[in-house]
Amino acid sequence: MLRDRFHLPKDKIYLCGNSLGPQPVAAAEQLAAEMKSWKVRAVEGWWNGESSEGGWLGYHRRVEETLGRIVGARAAEVTIANALTVNLHLMLVSFFRPEGRRRKVIMEAGAFPSDQHAIISQLKFHGLDPATDLIEIGPRQGEFSIQTEDITKAIHDAGDELALVLWSGIHYYTGQFFELEAIAKAGKSVGAAVGFDLAHAVGNVPLSLHDWGCDFAVWCSYKYLNGGPGAPGGLFVHERHHNNEDLPRFAGWWGHRESDRFMMRREFRPEPNASGWQISTAPVLGLAPLLASLPLFDEAGGMKALRTRSLKLTGRLHELLNDLPELTIITPMDEAQRGAQISVYVPGDRPELEHQLSEAGLIVDYRQDNLLGGDGGVLRLAPAPLYATMEEVDRAVEILSGILKS
Repeated sequence: MLRDRFHLPKDKIYLCGNSLGPQPVAAAEQLAAEMKSWKVRAVEGWWNGESSEGGWLGYHRRVEETLGRIVGARAAEVTIANALTVNLHLMLVSFFRPEGRRRKVIMEAGAFPSDQHAIISQLKFHGLDPATDLIEIGPRQGEFSIQTEDITKAIHDAGDELALVLWSGIHYYTGQFFELEAIAKAGKSVGAAVGFDLAHAVGNVPLSLHDWGCDFAVWCSYKYLNGGPGAPGGLFVHERHHNNEDLPRFAGWWGHRESDRFMMRREFRPEPNASGWQISTAPVLGLAPLLASLPLFDEAGGMKALRTRSLKLTGRLHELLNDLPELTIITPMDEAQRGAQISVYVPGDRPELEHQLSEAGLIVDYRQDNLLGGDGGVLRLAPAPLYATMEEVDRAVEILSGILKS
């Protein structure tokens, strides 16, 4: 645990890294270094900097090795750019290519709204009807989790009509960690493109994107990666696509080969890696906090070590929450099917709980129901293993129990 490497809210238990990770102590220093370079060098900061790695021109490359280890990919398969939904649209330009019978999309029911907005808008852009061309897979009657066999069956049933499988790594609402390898295998077996939204999975659970063989993945950097509010998003493109310059994409100059980018040619020649999907100049000041945060994952022993600690924290949290009769745990009991987040369903419309708990010393978040068809919502509690303690888990449930009884 690296608790002392983070600024945490004073006198409060912070179990909300699933929404926004806390600030790494080293983030201010990293940001100050780039501010200084801007101050003393101005435009020459692009070529010379405070770091031995030089200026800002290849700034995004400084995070790619570590990021690759976090998501189980090669450094060339990942990069940081734009924001999550922007990157999702960019990936869909390349990998959602409906043609003839093959035009349907499969995704989970109750996906994060931004994913739903993106997919529906893409279907309409292609002249398709979401009512018939979007297949959403939800839990069985009376259940909270989506069964893997139901997902893979739907994929095989769609067969040669399926153009894309887009699935979340971890469901933002229920906290379910999906069997991504099985989903990728099923999707590729019927000839569909496969992409993952890893917003709630990256930095939370071990991933093996390269070996699983998905075509692309996107994520944000401000949750478990602790990159700060509005931090640039990340993307993965499997290496089998890197040298295919004929693959459709929306191009921009930062995706052009760095070797001759400044020759200002009209012809677009992409970098032969994930950076070839970048569009605009790297947001240096937005990236700087990630240079403080990402090394902490290696220092903690990597994702497997963090996962071991996370399972102990969530195991204890699940056990304690199960003793509160006012709540229903909707996150799977099976530890292999959950990450750091435990979601509990609260009957009735109770958004005020978030504020009440904060006043009592516990920071979590509340989300309205968009999956189960009820009038309630969920409290999401996420003891992130980089900084949360077992004592905080115990105290958090005490606080929650007291508020529910008051």
